[in-house]
Amino acid sequence: QVQLVESGGGLVQTGGSLRLSCAASGSILSISYMGWYRQAPGKQRELVAVITSSGSTNSAYSVKGRFTISRDNGKSTVYLQMNSLKPEDTAVYYCNTRITPWRANVGDYWGQGTQVNVSS
Repeated sequence: QVQLVESGGGLVQTGGSLRLSCAASGSILSISYMGWYRQAPGKQRELVAVITSSGSTNSAYSVKGRFTISRDNGKSTVYLQMNSLKPEDTAVYYCNTRITPWRANVGDYWGQGTQVNVSS
C-alpha cells in the first residue's frame, strides 16, 4: 500500500515563504512524476508545478519565479518552496504522484492536502 504524507502548510503574511513537503511510502517500485496542485474555495483544482524523475520541471505561469519544485529520489519526497507569497496563493495544496507499486499497476496518488493561508 502506498501513502503520501504532506506537511509544511500554515499561515503567512504577504511576501513570506513556506516550504511544503510530500513523502511517499509503502511498497514502491518506482516513481515517475511528482507534482503539486492547489484548490482555492469555489475554484477548480489547478496544477502548480511538476517534476519528472529526471528532474525536468514545469510550473504555472502564476507562480513562475516565486515557487520552486524539487525532489529527493532517495527519500521519495517532493518539495515546493514558495516565496513572495500573495493572498491569491491561499488554497489547499495537494501532492500528486504517479507510482508503480510492487506487484501492482501504476496509479496516480494524492496526498491529504495541506492548507496555505496568506494574509494581506
